[in-house]
Amino acid sequence: MNSYYKLPLILEPQPEGGYTITCPLLPELITEADDISEVYPHVADALAAIIELYEDMKRPLPAVLQPIAAGGAMWTETLVPVVAR
Repeated sequence: MNSYYKLPLILEPQPEGGYTITCPLLPELITEADDISEVYPHVADALAAIIELYEDMKRPLPAVLQPIAAGGAMWTETLVPVVAR
């Protein structure tokens, strides 16, 4: 079963290409992606590792990491790359 979390992400372009991805509400979340299509899988992997770390340390998740209910309508914001014609 998937869990869903709503987090703001900052994608900082890197001079060599790609992005460094951070979350201002969750300082532990730092990852990279070569292009936009890799952002969500890399963030999901980093978030899963953070959740596992908290569980291993027997610490409660930060309030920002409370899963949101899935199954109904959800509000999301995302980047949509559009190629100019």
